[in-house]
Amino acid sequence: MAAPARVLVVDDSPTMRGLITAVLNQDPDVSVIGQAGDAMEARAAIKQLNPDVVTLDIEMPNMNGLEFLEKIMKLRPMPVIMVSTMTHRGAEATLAALEIGAFDCVAKPQPGEPRPFGELAEKVKAAARSLHRHHSAPQVRPVAAAPAADFRVGRKIVAIGSSTGGVEALIAVLQKFPRNCPPTVITQHMPPTFTKSFAERLNRLCAPVVEEATDGARLEIGKIYLAPGGERHLQVSNASAPCCRLVERAPVNGHRPSVDVLFDSVAELAGRNAVGVILTGMGRDGASGLLKMRHAGARTIGQNEKTCVVYGMPRVAYELGAVEHQLPLTSIGEEILKLTAARKEGIE
Repeated sequence: MAAPARVLVVDDSPTMRGLITAVLNQDPDVSVIGQAGDAMEARAAIKQLNPDVVTLDIEMPNMNGLEFLEKIMKLRPMPVIMVSTMTHRGAEATLAALEIGAFDCVAKPQPGEPRPFGELAEKVKAAARSLHRHHSAPQVRPVAAAPAADFRVGRKIVAIGSSTGGVEALIAVLQKFPRNCPPTVITQHMPPTFTKSFAERLNRLCAPVVEEATDGARLEIGKIYLAPGGERHLQVSNASAPCCRLVERAPVNGHRPSVDVLFDSVAELAGRNAVGVILTGMGRDGASGLLKMRHAGARTIGQNEKTCVVYGMPRVAYELGAVEHQLPLTSIGEEILKLTAARKEGIE
């Protein structure tokens, strides 16, 4: 980056504004150029300062962050990182913001947290250099899924990994799935408590059943399992039947849950009877796991650069040779179904 990312911090709490500013200013590639306590102040600051990135509190007086984000995306699209509480209400509002077009989200720190806003600077820098800097995402609406009779499911399972931009991407992919979709496991980098709300949101928007994964849940046709954020990784294993396992391990690639941990387990359990998909996101999590899946005989898909919010994880996977098919987001759902459908000559 030629110059530091210029950031406007918007939060109604002076204490929180000070904390965010202090954290960001520790990074030499980030510069906080202004602060605002509400939407009116923020609007004036955006006009005056023309920031590269805005951090935006969800809950503010007069006009909340969600309403202000909608105005930004309509009138002056720019990368916005939402700052939210860890409550259910905060999670719901943040997920709505990500669908509207927010770049990413961070959770407000809990009392005593050792590294408050630990990932914020990296997210700000990624936002500043985002390919979709002036992209305004449309609100996602439920769509009619293909009737179950049109799709005969085979024996394959699907594993998907995603991070920044993944909320919109996952909705776009999973809305293509019919009610009798193949068993699907997903790791999306997301703060704790947000994943339950996201699973509930996906369940309302999509034809299959979507739920937050629980330890021991059997992998079933017509069900999608989302890794819970927090202290455990999602894996798949085969005890009496293929099932989800939540395991306590150190973070991998800086993440827990980690996409690599999920993909590694799918490669071992399913081999050629799996499809691996890596979607938009920062960093490299999932790339080596997807390569293991491909070496084990699985079919693999990566989101292409043009449609990624951040072409990080898919790029590393592609450069490693892990990606068999690189596709635009709008084509990935159909490709998954094509690769998992039962063959005419017999169930695969």
